[in-house]
Amino acid sequence: MSDYLDLIKERVVIFDGATGTNLQLLQLEADDFGGAQFEGLNEHLVFTRPQVVADLHASFYEVGSDVVETNSFGSFPIVLSEYGIPEATFEINLEAARIARRVASEFSSSTRKRFVAGSMGPGTKLPSLGQIGFDELAAGYKEQVKGLLTGGVDLLLVETVYDLLGAKAAIIGAREAMSELGLWVPIQAQVTVELTGRMLPGTEIAAALISLRAMDVDVIGMNCATGPNEMGEHLRYLTQNTSVPVSAQPNAGLPSVVDGKMHYDLTPEQLARAQRRFVGEMGVGVVGGCCGTTPEHISAVVEAVSGQQAQAHAFDAPPGVSSLYSAASISQDLSYFSVGERTNANGSKRFREAMLSQDWDICLEIARDQVGEGADAIDLCVDYTGADGVADMEALASRLATASTLPIVLDSTEPHVVETGLKHLGGRPILNSVNLEDGDGPGTRLDSFLRLAKKYGAAVVATCIDQEGQARTAEWKLRAAQAIYEVATTRYGMKPGDLLFDPLVLPISTGMEESRRDGIETIEGIRRIKQELPGVFTLVGLSNISFGLSPAARAVLNSVLLGRVHRRGPRRRHRAPIQDPSPLQDRRGGETGVPGPYLRPAPRGLRPALSADPPLRGGLGGGQRQGGPEPASRHRAPGAEDHRRRPGKHYGGPR
Repeated sequence: MSDYLDLIKERVVIFDGATGTNLQLLQLEADDFGGAQFEGLNEHLVFTRPQVVADLHASFYEVGSDVVETNSFGSFPIVLSEYGIPEATFEINLEAARIARRVASEFSSSTRKRFVAGSMGPGTKLPSLGQIGFDELAAGYKEQVKGLLTGGVDLLLVETVYDLLGAKAAIIGAREAMSELGLWVPIQAQVTVELTGRMLPGTEIAAALISLRAMDVDVIGMNCATGPNEMGEHLRYLTQNTSVPVSAQPNAGLPSVVDGKMHYDLTPEQLARAQRRFVGEMGVGVVGGCCGTTPEHISAVVEAVSGQQAQAHAFDAPPGVSSLYSAASISQDLSYFSVGERTNANGSKRFREAMLSQDWDICLEIARDQVGEGADAIDLCVDYTGADGVADMEALASRLATASTLPIVLDSTEPHVVETGLKHLGGRPILNSVNLEDGDGPGTRLDSFLRLAKKYGAAVVATCIDQEGQARTAEWKLRAAQAIYEVATTRYGMKPGDLLFDPLVLPISTGMEESRRDGIETIEGIRRIKQELPGVFTLVGLSNISFGLSPAARAVLNSVLLGRVHRRGPRRRHRAPIQDPSPLQDRRGGETGVPGPYLRPAPRGLRPALSADPPLRGGLGGGQRQGGPEPASRHRAPGAEDHRRRPGKHYGGPR
């Protein structure tokens, strides 16, 4: 599967231009499509006019394209059912791939291979809006990919993505097909950003990158919707924030209607000039065209960039999570990443009662309150004795997927409940949690959750629990963390930044001598985990430390612990262990019994995650949602709003 990716490393790879608009120029009639029933279904031409499709592929190879896309953009059941032929999915894709493969073979030589990309479009329904179920969509893509792979494609192109959840369904369906057939090819994913600067549901480019990068696609890029001028800054953001190759296939400008027909104004020379800039200034490694681009456009692009080598992207944005709309870097500069836990059936009586009575509006109101108080993510736990976890997760995850601008933490002990939530979240969530309590064998909770995390591109909270029990000493916490880390990274392919270790905050309010050092051991455990497992994050359930105390005492004790664990962060990770509690240093250098301005108490019901990496390049940090830099302003990704955290109510009492 490396030929295509190897070529990108050697030089700029050039795709073909449009399929649909070039077929429209031929003014085909109903009979060409196989009758009035199929008129306009370009994909059906592989049966009725295969030579027309082959000639189009040849026209792009003739002008120098390295890759052509199969005529299969809409050939999966959701689209084909509108024409009454969903059962033809496999055969249409098989024939589309065979036609393109045959033409590619005619133009290939011993010194230059021509490639075929299996085109997979977004369809006509948005899963994030509940217009189609995730399983149905993934199954349709799986059938499409089986046909494409059997027909001989070299890579799969998930293109014109306007809903990230749809892209996840396509990628998961594709991988299931590859696994069944034993044929593995690269996956290239390309999103579509509207003139608003966002994808159709309102997704920022930073959120798209976080979500797709976590799905381990081989190439990330953009196509359709706009011309190159409108696409430029989004491409710049991608090339500055990922080491994965970046692709650009813009339209031939913005369409207009001339004499009752769609017209694209961008000339071949203008497209070539834009692509030369994308390659030379930004390091785009794959170029081509979308709607309105003809062989003449691609010929000009070939002349402009042929033989050039795109600059390598050495930088990856720090690990992050995202909602459907925006991204959040787990790394914070002056603050910490807070998880609001009031939407938890075991921790909030109000939320539990609303959930059990199916008052979803109150549940969403509780989630919104946490946004106002400064949460960076929302913990969703529906586990409660006697409740239907799957049904409750279905109801709440489907609503929060579009109602919440914050990433979601799916909190459950049941894998099937967690997967129900994953099938509704287009962004990148966090799974809470895994441990080694029942070992690491097949079917254990650790095994099930890590498989789900890898499949759906989620991050994972790992608690320091092994088969001996809850780790209480720093050494024990480190040992449990190391064991989980080894399994997660070597067996499941997780990256260090995918893991958030919870070293367990235990109450020191019991009055028992054996609990006296629990807080100190947690603080030292954080330091040891970060020192020994570089790149991972740590996360604590802050208010556990003060369980059973008065609200006023809880606020003070929670604040002290927050200050201490935050000081175990990356700039101080190599300090000597804390032996005994002592007054905190405020930012003026004086000693005080309460935190200084930088060591504020967590808002009620918030769990802080402590950073292990520097903030996103150009980002503002300090609790701000991740947007990423524009090249000039270095403030945020194109289309991103300024999401500075509003001041919260800084108290640390019980939820």
